[in-house]
Amino acid sequence: MAKTIESIALVDEIIMNKIYLVREQKIMLDRDLAELYGVQTKILKQAVRRNLSRFPQDFMFEMTDNEFENWRSHFVTSNSEDVMGLRYAPFCFTELGVTMLSCILNSERAIAVNIQIIRIFAKLREMVVTHKDILLQLEKLERKVSENDKDIEMIFKALRQLLHPPPQPRPRIGFRRSDEAMT
Repeated sequence: MAKTIESIALVDEIIMNKIYLVREQKIMLDRDLAELYGVQTKILKQAVRRNLSRFPQDFMFEMTDNEFENWRSHFVTSNSEDVMGLRYAPFCFTELGVTMLSCILNSERAIAVNIQIIRIFAKLREMVVTHKDILLQLEKLERKVSENDKDIEMIFKALRQLLHPPPQPRPRIGFRRSDEAMT
């Protein structure tokens, strides 16, 4: 059994390339999941329809016509093979939906692929958290630098005044003779 699962193992990049952003959610399409699980898209959709109560809106949704046309124009090449599977708007599965699919698809391949997909979603979530921390640190640094900019500008202004003082008549230094004082 371990040997079978090892042969099923997919490269993480293949799975990551099948994760899209729709409605500001990371999703996977029914046809991509069917391909990864080694079943026909039709079979996967039938299994989901028989178990619709397991797939609330935050687990799975169907693309609207507008979303579907937009997605097709961005991601699909003109191969007739690709167009064949895209006559109807696909089901979009969130991470929770992908997890629920493991309850209705029980093949060894589906279970192994599902575990890998869930691990990838977890890695993506970690990356988002890490990036948020980095962005917060950058924001703090930017605030400090902008405060320092004001201080540095004041220092340069003072240096300019020292290097180029405004011209002023200088009083004469020294003694005055009594005959000079009257002129």
